[in-house]
Amino acid sequence: MFARITGVGSFLPGQPVSNNDLALRGIETNDEWIVSRTGIKARHLAEPGQTSSELALEASHRALAAAGIDASELDLIILATSTPDFIFPSTACLLQGKLGNQGATAFDIQAVCSGFVYALTMAEKFIRSGSHKKALVVGAEVFSRILDWNDRGTCVLFGDGAGAVVLEASDKPGILATSLHADGAHHGILSVPGNVCGGAVTGDPFLRMDGKAVFKFAVRVLAEVAEECCTLAGISPAEVDWLIPHQANIRIIEATAKKMGLPMDKVIVTVDQHGNTSAASVPLALDVAVRDGRIQPGQKIMLEGVGGGFTWGAVLLEF
Repeated sequence: MFARITGVGSFLPGQPVSNNDLALRGIETNDEWIVSRTGIKARHLAEPGQTSSELALEASHRALAAAGIDASELDLIILATSTPDFIFPSTACLLQGKLGNQGATAFDIQAVCSGFVYALTMAEKFIRSGSHKKALVVGAEVFSRILDWNDRGTCVLFGDGAGAVVLEASDKPGILATSLHADGAHHGILSVPGNVCGGAVTGDPFLRMDGKAVFKFAVRVLAEVAEECCTLAGISPAEVDWLIPHQANIRIIEATAKKMGLPMDKVIVTVDQHGNTSAASVPLALDVAVRDGRIQPGQKIMLEGVGGGFTWGAVLLEF
């Protein structure tokens, strides 16, 4: 029993918000500053009241349509998010209700920007065990809700969006290897160090990041975990047809590809279009590359993410 992706979908809310648009909103920045440091040209921001589950619903409908199955056929829903609708119930259960599915296993994964890779890995294990046959795996975020819009070093980097895949049992190999890691000793370089207690916010409710430390850590572990997945699958990095890394910063993406010995024409890059959408970024980029025809059946695809925690991981699959 193997697990294969049979459908992909994504959703970005509203119209693109350009770097110049941010400057017009009073943020002390400009297009050249942002593009030269990050590669980001625009991002999408959810409307007030528009939740992660709503973005997830749109992406899920598109993935289910691509797979040619109805939501009622799903027996597993895993949703990766750091910006859930509520403390509880899980955003996965809220999505399940909106899809009209009843009875499927449904739960959230919180691994920040590695969330989708974590969720896809877990779904593959469920299917490989024989306990489940049709899974919906989603990454959905409204990161704009946790940004300090007075901190130009972070607020220009992130956006909102959702991406989803349908993963089904198959007698033909699909996911070839997976690898997940975490190291909580590095939690302080990227976090939202706040909480809610007694109805009031305690600590700092905004995203805080040590950009230089994150960059150095991300480049190292992304290259290592990709090579680890290749070793597990018995292939060399050169045999990877497409690399789809977490879409956070073009400099991290370029440095990772260089460490792997891959040319940039084998790397899917969408960070310029939507910024860092955390758990949504990998499935968003995957959907773009599938729908524009770059990814073809039989090709080997490396998905990888790194995020607060610190967490990181990779999935090598044959499409």
